[in-house]
Amino acid sequence: MSTDPAASIPELDVRELPKPQRHPEIFAAYGQLPVGGSFILVNDHDPRNLRDEFEAGHPGSHGWEYLETTEGAWRIRITKLAGTPLPRILLNTNDVAAETGAPGATGAVWNIPVRERDLDSNIIALPPGGTIDAFAGPELDVMIHVLGGSGTLATERGDVDLVPGALLWLPRRSRRAFTAGPGGLRYLTVHQRRQSLLLQPTRWAGES
Repeated sequence: MSTDPAASIPELDVRELPKPQRHPEIFAAYGQLPVGGSFILVNDHDPRNLRDEFEAGHPGSHGWEYLETTEGAWRIRITKLAGTPLPRILLNTNDVAAETGAPGATGAVWNIPVRERDLDSNIIALPPGGTIDAFAGPELDVMIHVLGGSGTLATERGDVDLVPGALLWLPRRSRRAFTAGPGGLRYLTVHQRRQSLLLQPTRWAGES
């Protein structure tokens, strides 16, 4: 009789799977575990990227134990410690706001580092005087929280001043453009997740 406590734990050997299929297969197996349940992952290398994904999506709610680290046969016991991912702090937006106007920072400087989610969120940075040209919004509502700096939001009927703390509602398909003030601009966006969010430039009435 085996005295190895891992002997009765099911194994998931992904070595023969194409690499794009490995992580989805592993997370699917993890999702089916009961609380306290485990499986042993067998891989042909140390799955560091996978571990980073578990740390991002399930911090404090999973166990990760190396059982074997021989070449071509890495065995890791993965355990579910809680029924759902735990609530946690993702970042301190005060720290992000303090970097407003930093040289070279432009575009999306942060997004949600969680694999399975219903929401998308980004922090957008514009340099001093930077702009996002006029575009028609996507087929979903977007909420914006201004973190630092200043600027203006141009709409079809005028401009809205952007100051730290301002919470804005951008209805779906509404037209908008952004211009950062002399100190730059940073804001947080929150919206329902979808596969791709394409922003299409558009001409407003009266534009040449």
